[in-house]
Amino acid sequence: MTQSPKPERYTALVVDDEELARHLLREMLGEHPEVEVVAECANGFEAVKAVGQHQPDVLFLDICMPKLDGFEVLDLLEEPPMVVFVTAFDEYAVRAFDAHAVDYLLKPFSEERLAECLSKIDRQRQAQIPSAQELQLATLASEEEPFLQRLVIKEGRQIHILPVDQIDYIEAADDYVSIRVGEATYLKHQTLGSLEKALNPNKFVRIHRSHLLQLDRLARIEPLQKDRYVARLHDGTQLGISRSGYQKLKAVLQL
Repeated sequence: MTQSPKPERYTALVVDDEELARHLLREMLGEHPEVEVVAECANGFEAVKAVGQHQPDVLFLDICMPKLDGFEVLDLLEEPPMVVFVTAFDEYAVRAFDAHAVDYLLKPFSEERLAECLSKIDRQRQAQIPSAQELQLATLASEEEPFLQRLVIKEGRQIHILPVDQIDYIEAADDYVSIRVGEATYLKHQTLGSLEKALNPNKFVRIHRSHLLQLDRLARIEPLQKDRYVARLHDGTQLGISRSGYQKLKAVLQL
């Protein structure tokens, strides 16, 4: 009988703010000789630095961590490795799917479940199937993912953690968005459409194909000409409102 080939060796990085969880996962991975854990990290900032230093093949990444959560870590990585989210919460499953995770390990998980995950990693490394098809999200709870509470923006060697409540408005700029906060402007490599989906629609409204406005900054809606309006913000800024944007504002503001 022909034996199946042994999985190729690869490196892994374990990221979790709980030391016991890191120790347990490392111990379980130790039963699989194809996996070499090159480092452990206790928070997101350590993870970003360690990925650059070790260039791991796979990232075992916790989601709920202080300062930077798992998704924000991925945002800061220019070329992220394959990622397996390891978390005690099932409500992030859909978002993990959008991030093209190889798998989603729900704590506590068994040796058998981890072995299944490692098989997925091996198959993806052999480019047999896309990772998105490997996520078995139907077995997870279908709770809606939470809306973003902060944005992570990288400027050179600086990292800005920006609470979304501080944002005045966001403007499309090709494959980037320009985020206006008072007198400051930040650029982030993301489309306006994808950011719109991640923000609370009761607080952020797409008033124009180029503008996403935080409603708390809206002072009044002024007529420009027939069926045309502009949004005037509390700081005096004026933003054009499209016809569809006006309908969205009417719905949210119950006009």
